[in-house]
Amino acid sequence: MEQDLTRDQNRALWLSTIAFTVCFAAWTIFSIIGIQIKKDLNLNDTQFGLLVGTPILTGSVIRLTLGIWTDQYGGRIVYTLVMLSAAVATWLLIYAYDYTTFLIAALGVGIAGGSFAVGIAYVSRWYPAEKQGTALGIFGAGNVGAAVTKFLAPLVMVAFGWTAVAQLWALSLVVMAIVFWFGTKDDPELEKRRKAGLKPESFSAMLEPLKNLQVWRFSLYYFFVFGGFVALALWLPRYYVGVYNLDIVTAGWLGAAYSIPGSLFRILGGTLSDKYGARRVMYWTFIGSVVCTFFLSYPATTYVVGGIRGPIEFTIALGFIPFTVLTFVLGFFMSLGKAAVYKHIPIYYPGRVGSVGGVVGLIGGLGGFVLPIAFGAMNDLIGVWTSCFMLMFAVVAVSLVWMHFAILYMEKRRIPALAGPQYLPEADILGRVLPSQTGAPPSQAGAQQPERESETTTIPARRPAHPRSATLVTE
Repeated sequence: MEQDLTRDQNRALWLSTIAFTVCFAAWTIFSIIGIQIKKDLNLNDTQFGLLVGTPILTGSVIRLTLGIWTDQYGGRIVYTLVMLSAAVATWLLIYAYDYTTFLIAALGVGIAGGSFAVGIAYVSRWYPAEKQGTALGIFGAGNVGAAVTKFLAPLVMVAFGWTAVAQLWALSLVVMAIVFWFGTKDDPELEKRRKAGLKPESFSAMLEPLKNLQVWRFSLYYFFVFGGFVALALWLPRYYVGVYNLDIVTAGWLGAAYSIPGSLFRILGGTLSDKYGARRVMYWTFIGSVVCTFFLSYPATTYVVGGIRGPIEFTIALGFIPFTVLTFVLGFFMSLGKAAVYKHIPIYYPGRVGSVGGVVGLIGGLGGFVLPIAFGAMNDLIGVWTSCFMLMFAVVAVSLVWMHFAILYMEKRRIPALAGPQYLPEADILGRVLPSQTGAPPSQAGAQQPERESETTTIPARRPAHPRSATLVTE
């Protein structure tokens, strides 16, 4: 029996991961074919940003609904229907003929992005809490579908045109939907509920956890680590073509150099979250991302200084190789964060993974929609290529600060003594007097404390004898 369960777990995990890879490849299809469409329709950068971001909008908005349906009716049926619907929409791309019809078709393609909320809820129900970080990290590695599109779509597009890419990706979704349906089973919780004759909870009950501010804080984290990842996965080929004058095939492959670590290392992020805790991994993610986006956001600048023999002119700019390396490192840190955010959800909301994971995924996906448009608008308005990374720096800096102060607040609520004034030995040396509420004055503490020596002089040192103060000293 246990062996059968393990086999079903593995099938659910790996087929869900492969299905998510195929869905993600379709979801980001405009990152490659959009460049050719931009030329054909003579679009500006803002219009291009809206085109590549439109599928992200649909995939984000429907995540909450799909997550709740997964909790109610099971991931197997919902996942299969998502892939079939996305396949139809992707095939219909070949019938678009102007900018408006491309935007309408892109809305349908975005259905593929909703697969994430379905897979998270479905996979998490197959594993206990201590293994969910690793399992969800493996599933989330399906983000590598963005790299699949960047590697293969340029080759297909150059050989057969962009319509062949749409047709091939649509057929892949159909095949994957069939394999998934016949290769997986309903999750154990759904089976138990059916045997007990229990009805699924109402839609409104599933939305109850969304009243917690914590859910929206997690959503901001995911806005950066996932939304930022998707936005850059869509934008980098355009960036390489515009800044470094590369052809579309090379630009696509280099964009994959960012997408691959941003996907595969998500497995490592889940494992580290299980071992060291998701909070610590989020600190690593945000600090590393702040450093990377700071250097990436620095624009190419020409300086003229007055030299001894006349003006000296020099330019500071991020070269092609350092830029590629930094985007690779940024993708690595984002991958850790994507796994760490979703490690929190089954722990805090075990019965609401679909709804909470859905809204977190919704906000994260909206980042993938809003940011490419913002990148294009900032290019058109500011005229600086690195303005996209300036925006990313601002988002991750705000996320880091909010997370840090939220954690401090939670720690003070958990340990009330931390909220009060703290005993500092340095205050005695400077002759300061501690507030009376932090501990009894030395005169009330009993016998006078013995003097201690410093390196240069002997100074009477007073330590509060109040139990609370003594505890704070040891901490």
